[in-house]
Amino acid sequence: MDYRYAGDAHERLFDSYQNDADPFPTSVTACFPDRDHRREEIAILQELFFPTCWNAPELVRDELAVLDRLDDLGSLIKAGICPYTDSRPDETVGAVLDSLPRVRSLLKKDVEAAYKGDPAAKTYMEIVRSYPGFLAIAIQRFAHVLYDFGASEYARELTEYGKTQTGIDIHPGAEIGEHFFIDHGTGVVIGETATVGEWVRLYQDVTLGALHFEEEEGEEHALKKGYKRHPDIGDSVVIGAGTKVLGAVTVGDHVSIGANSWITEDIPDHTKVFIKDHPTQERKRYEKEQ
Repeated sequence: MDYRYAGDAHERLFDSYQNDADPFPTSVTACFPDRDHRREEIAILQELFFPTCWNAPELVRDELAVLDRLDDLGSLIKAGICPYTDSRPDETVGAVLDSLPRVRSLLKKDVEAAYKGDPAAKTYMEIVRSYPGFLAIAIQRFAHVLYDFGASEYARELTEYGKTQTGIDIHPGAEIGEHFFIDHGTGVVIGETATVGEWVRLYQDVTLGALHFEEEEGEEHALKKGYKRHPDIGDSVVIGAGTKVLGAVTVGDHVSIGANSWITEDIPDHTKVFIKDHPTQERKRYEKEQ
């Protein structure tokens, strides 16, 4: 299902590559081992977002090469959305591709947040190529654009693929602010109606989920759809490993939530939340049977 892109995203992406500077990777001579298990759309997105990290130096050298990759990606997107809709897919695909320079700008801020937020991070290259949290948000930011343009089913396909690769489940409908970082990441869940502010850092096994569900009126065994059921997280928030933030609650700005907390009420700005009394660990020696 061929697609030919007619916008100017290739020009804006090409210009953005030229504006990259250290510590973002800029070498066009690096060569990495191929990863053949990747879904093709994701592989192309990785090349378009960070060409020098994914063996695509031609994108930095030649603006028309960027246009060719946009055509390739557009054809895949068109094939992905057509089974779900009989509307005008070319217009949707064009609008999605138009958004890629903006998404790339957001992802560069996410790389910065990961580098600043993780003492173990050595380079931006390491984050782009290795961090599961970064791969998960890269897929979700692109899928969120699809979701906003009405291609929610295809968007969900991509984020579900991201979950299989990273163990991180971010619904494409979730609204994620700038400088977002998930450290370690395994088991993180962010629901459809969640919103997350700027400079937010999550650790493994965090859930931004629903506390309970409403039933659809007049339809037995059916849950209601399309209503607010997930948290709103403010700016400059850190949420520790294992924490569950549940329901349509609001967590304010500059909040720190300790590990394994259970949050079902609003948290005001400039607040620390933690478990006061941790369980006592007991040890008991046992005698071996004779």
